[in-house]
Amino acid sequence: MSTLVIKSFPDELHAKLKEAAAEDRRSVTQQAIVLLEQSLNSAKPTPPKGYWRDLPMIPEFAEADERGAFSGGVDSTAIISEERDAR
Repeated sequence: MSTLVIKSFPDELHAKLKEAAAEDRRSVTQQAIVLLEQSLNSAKPTPPKGYWRDLPMIPEFAEADERGAFSGGVDSTAIISEERDAR
């Protein structure tokens, strides 16, 4: 089983997680796993309303998106974080 370490975890969020874990009679780790599973298994979240979200997509991009061409890629922020952490 893998280990997950979260750096600079906000104190307020940790307190909420701890409280939720106590209410559900789970450890903080178990609660975090349950919440992550629920979040990742739920429907694809929609981005907040804004200028870019409200613009129609170019038809070719819309077709490619529906085929799943843009899913499963590597998030650029993950690549940047890995490079930064390697220093």
